[in-house]
Amino acid sequence: MRVHTVRRFPHRVRPRAARDAKTQRVTDLRTTLPTLALVVTTGAIGGWIAKQIGLPLPWMLGSLLTTSFIAVFIPRALPETYKTPDLFRAAFIALIGVTIGAKVTWEVLVELTNAVYSFIALTLFVPLAQWTNYLIFRKVGGYDRTTAFFCGTPGGLMEAMLLGEQQGADVRLVTMQQFLRIICVVTMLPIGLSIWYGHPVGSAGGMTLSRAEAGLEHLPEVIFLAAAGLVFSHWMKLPAGQLVGPLLVGAVVTIAGLAVIEVPGWMISAAQVVIGSTLGARFIGINAALIMRGVGLSALSVASMLIIGGLFAAIVHPLAGEPFDVLLISFSPGGVTEMALIALSLQANPAFVTTHHIYRILLTVAVMTWSMKKVLMRDPD
Repeated sequence: MRVHTVRRFPHRVRPRAARDAKTQRVTDLRTTLPTLALVVTTGAIGGWIAKQIGLPLPWMLGSLLTTSFIAVFIPRALPETYKTPDLFRAAFIALIGVTIGAKVTWEVLVELTNAVYSFIALTLFVPLAQWTNYLIFRKVGGYDRTTAFFCGTPGGLMEAMLLGEQQGADVRLVTMQQFLRIICVVTMLPIGLSIWYGHPVGSAGGMTLSRAEAGLEHLPEVIFLAAAGLVFSHWMKLPAGQLVGPLLVGAVVTIAGLAVIEVPGWMISAAQVVIGSTLGARFIGINAALIMRGVGLSALSVASMLIIGGLFAAIVHPLAGEPFDVLLISFSPGGVTEMALIALSLQANPAFVTTHHIYRILLTVAVMTWSMKKVLMRDPD
């Protein structure tokens, strides 16, 4: 009697675990998309209100403040498990990166040769800011040594969180203080400059991040270059790659004359809304009392860093040949993307500012890694 055997083809049979994972991803996406739409819509409303009342950099600051307020004080409005899809935010950051790259010309590159003095000053700024912040979070905030050390890094957000967790820091506090550092800088700096000059600066003063008459005719090139920049940054593992990769690609094609990069103003505003609102949404699930205490410490920390950065900017200003406000932005320890937006808004030299912030991040990680054991093994007093 012939026995018929059934051939099995493992590659055609989807394992239960894979099916469950796919089902979970679809479920997560269905939950995430409505929340993402709510976050961005709320941020857009906050940006519009900020625009009407004349806040500097209104679309980013307004959306950031609105969504962070809802996340902290109306926690039921947003699910505690919500997380912004990385690719969604990366697409808008890449758009900003390409826009910055389009402003890099041969003249801008020649000006970077004068940056040697500001780079020397920045090399001194990073360890001084790290030490000052450590004292603030340790003595004023009462954090333990490890947590205070990683809360006080003037950059390297992800590295501070990962190394802090490995060394036994309170990762919740480190994460909160690092995000608050960026938020305080991008809030205090434009407002402070407006007060300093006695009139609104940046986009609140009528400056735009792109040509008002720019249309959609060059949008395909912009999208292609932004995607190419993201792929390049992932391949090269660049710091702040979502911004830096597209920036480099945009700069190369602009200098070589291979493409015209023009982005409509409304798209730049939309990118600011996405960047600001998703940053504010990071505070979902964090206790309001803890946030308020962290805000006070962060304001003290950021104020001290801006004072130190302002002193270095005043010293370097006669040597670097750059305006004081450009140097101050270059020394201000915000996120690379957010500081690049402020530079664009103020019509500052974007290549000069962005280069300094990339160096600040690399130097912060180096200083943090080198000094970590030395500081944490010392006597508490």
